[in-house]
Amino acid sequence: MTTNVKHDVVDLLVDQHGQIKSLFGQLARAGGTQKRELFEDLVRLLAVHESAEEIVVHPSARRRIDGGDSVTERLRHEEDQAKHELHALYELGVDHPDFDARLAKLSDAVIAHATREETEEFPSLRKSLSSAQLSRMAGALRVAEATAPTRPHPHTGESAAANLVAGPPLAVFDRVRDAVRDWREKHRDQED
Repeated sequence: MTTNVKHDVVDLLVDQHGQIKSLFGQLARAGGTQKRELFEDLVRLLAVHESAEEIVVHPSARRRIDGGDSVTERLRHEEDQAKHELHALYELGVDHPDFDARLAKLSDAVIAHATREETEEFPSLRKSLSSAQLSRMAGALRVAEATAPTRPHPHTGESAAANLVAGPPLAVFDRVRDAVRDWREKHRDQED
């Protein structure tokens, strides 16, 4: 994730959208171990990104922009659908014969969603908030990302409140699971 403190929240999110698009592109061309590793990176980035948006960005957009309720509700619904599909793909695994086709559909949906955020939500935030407020939101987003789960948990809900309550304990669980998985991968050669 981008850590440049000079970024405001919109810059930070647009940078992350670029990272997500890049990972989808790399995944479409990858195979074997690289494909699995890239998918795990994508899962982590999307899970953290969406949770943080639900906690920090959408509530502010709902309050601050014209039609904010309908815009954020549609975006949250799209994020919830993506979270469910990402979870299903994670459970399916990169070697499953349906994985690539389902990943391509998810990629199209996530990229279309990011474009909607960048054209509908983000410009309105820039108009309605000062640069200082947008910078503070970037700080809040980074804090939310630090405590967000690294896996999609579609049954926790899609609201800011659900993410604030469930996010930190799930994040601890996910990060422990990630560390164990990474340790196993690192030591797999030694076991053989």
